[in-house]
Amino acid sequence: MAENPVFISWKTTSLTINFTKNESGAICLFEILPLNHCHQKSASHLFASSELPLVSVRLSGEGNTNDKTAKSLVGGYLSSSADERAGISVTAHLSIYGDVPVIRSAVTIRNESKSSDVIVTQLSSLTIGGLTTRSNEWNKDYVLRTATNTWFREAQWRKHSLPYLGIDKNGICELHDGHSGSQATFGLQNRGSFSTGSYLPMGILESESNSDTWAWQVEHNGSWRWEIGDYKDSIYIAAGGPTKADHDWRHTLRPGDSFTSPPIALTRVSGCFQDAVRALNDYRRRIIRPHDDNKRLPIIFNDYMNCLMGDPDEDKIEALLDPVAQSGAEYFVIDAGWYADDSNWWDDVGLWEPSKKRFPSGFKTLMVKIKSKGLIPGLWLEPEVVGVRSVVGERLPEDAFFHENGQRVIERGRFQLDFRHPEVQAWMTKVVDRLVVHYGVGYFKFDYNIEVVQGTDAPGSSSAGANQLLHQRCYLDWVRSLLDKHQNLVIENCSSGAQRMDYAMLSVHSLQSTSDQQDPILYAAIAAALPTCVLPEQSASWAYPQPEWSDELNAFTVVNSLFGRVYLSGRLDRLSPSQMELIVEGMQAYKTIRPHLVTAHAIWPLGPPRWHDDWISLGLETSNGLYLAVWRRGGSTLKEISLPRLAGCGKVQVNVMYPKRLPTQAIWKEGDNILELKFPVTRCARVLHITS
Repeated sequence: MAENPVFISWKTTSLTINFTKNESGAICLFEILPLNHCHQKSASHLFASSELPLVSVRLSGEGNTNDKTAKSLVGGYLSSSADERAGISVTAHLSIYGDVPVIRSAVTIRNESKSSDVIVTQLSSLTIGGLTTRSNEWNKDYVLRTATNTWFREAQWRKHSLPYLGIDKNGICELHDGHSGSQATFGLQNRGSFSTGSYLPMGILESESNSDTWAWQVEHNGSWRWEIGDYKDSIYIAAGGPTKADHDWRHTLRPGDSFTSPPIALTRVSGCFQDAVRALNDYRRRIIRPHDDNKRLPIIFNDYMNCLMGDPDEDKIEALLDPVAQSGAEYFVIDAGWYADDSNWWDDVGLWEPSKKRFPSGFKTLMVKIKSKGLIPGLWLEPEVVGVRSVVGERLPEDAFFHENGQRVIERGRFQLDFRHPEVQAWMTKVVDRLVVHYGVGYFKFDYNIEVVQGTDAPGSSSAGANQLLHQRCYLDWVRSLLDKHQNLVIENCSSGAQRMDYAMLSVHSLQSTSDQQDPILYAAIAAALPTCVLPEQSASWAYPQPEWSDELNAFTVVNSLFGRVYLSGRLDRLSPSQMELIVEGMQAYKTIRPHLVTAHAIWPLGPPRWHDDWISLGLETSNGLYLAVWRRGGSTLKEISLPRLAGCGKVQVNVMYPKRLPTQAIWKEGDNILELKFPVTRCARVLHITS
């Protein structure tokens, strides 16, 4: 490699991105430098640089070309951006959003031949090597953070040493046999329609000195994969959508056809994981669809969680209307069950017509009553499925459903609709239009409660995995069309809670259901972690007070929701006046906080929350000071919280914002920049407002 290998240098107000060409002529991302950083010579005594081709492509029949195996995302046969041998061209689309230190990448592959099909089996969206070239002991100096995201236990981050993952210095490069690295890789992936059903599509590579951090996210509502590995005495990251090896993805390109991979966002900051999350959230604010809902942040009441639990009727809803209006909520959402005469509706959904048995006075009459209380009515809907007993299963064409080897895919008593089919989109558009225009619905909770892993067969030579990806893109196009038509409509993204909590979905939907967790004590660990992966103004967490709960526990569940989108539920109709006052106080506190959420940045003074932590804390830095939520779930009643960012800010004032009537001792130790707290013996939570 030449002494100055850079042939393109892209300088923005936040990053410098340098490109080079390798010996085969492939374009490589040579380095990404944060603001005011200069090129730093590689610390390795074995390799002067560690670049990899920006794009890795595999076509049918191809394996690998380097030390990694064909299971990895690097080492494809593409030698330049135009591979004449294969008759393809590849274009990388790189985007920067103003002064946000994040680069977004997607790749388009095109069949340039005149007569031959090309079958693509792997297409990475972004690859960059040399992430740790500043360190000769990168195996000790850097750690990887990943997050599990399972049902009832979402967004739980873990920290791994690289040797623990098998990524280590193992002596192979010192043999001088031409090896560029080991065969070791570590990655996460998802297969199927629950894009975040096991893991968040994210990763964070962080120096132990907290001075150099990389973070990334995959933006796809289906199958994906990212990996890290060693290459030329450094670490690389490669990421993209589905592959043949992992997801049965093979995309056939006819002459002139093209395919574009799912986007990947990548940041590098001179700081810790909190600084990387800050950059990603600034970027997320740039890519979401503009909607008034994400500015107003109205309070939503939903009748499901620890309330009606999918069994609504006219009397139950009417009993809730006055308490919900009194609470300060602005939407009233009727969740599951409104379309069924009994509770045995799971495998009979699909027609989406209100039950006359549950609502004998008429469903439209109930909608009018909801509006008369100053509330906007909303409904739960599961638009992608049809129950096996539903008449809709016979009304739509056979190819409107997912198939495997000629048989309809059945998952948990449901058929999966294929949104590539125009009659599917037409049918569901008719359903939504009727509910909006005739009944006055202004909000939908779009849920999805099955996971289809096999994709769908279809005529032609593309695979089931490729067809599933196209369906997922068509589904999002359909949601966009609804929002274009009904511009005041709010659509929530839900999938058994947060099993599709990705930024393909969240770039379109206004807000995200974050969990189905029914225990407020456990929910705290979820609520505190959510700003790592979802913007506060999109993050809807449940608050579900109960008449049999203590004031401390009811305040606890309210605090869970205050640093995102309040998703109120619970038995408001059975609360005592004193209990109701506590809930109203929480909603008033939220209305004070919410104007500042749209620009807030999260900090974790006690570190990222762990599932069984006794004390958890989440702060939101805003132009109106620091809002700090603190949960005590056990352990000592005393806690010191270090807030070094307040050093030198002058006189610091600490005010208990919620709940004001419950005992709290908060003392600011100015010389040490420490907040000293004393909480009650019982499990409890507080929101503090700290200004200077």
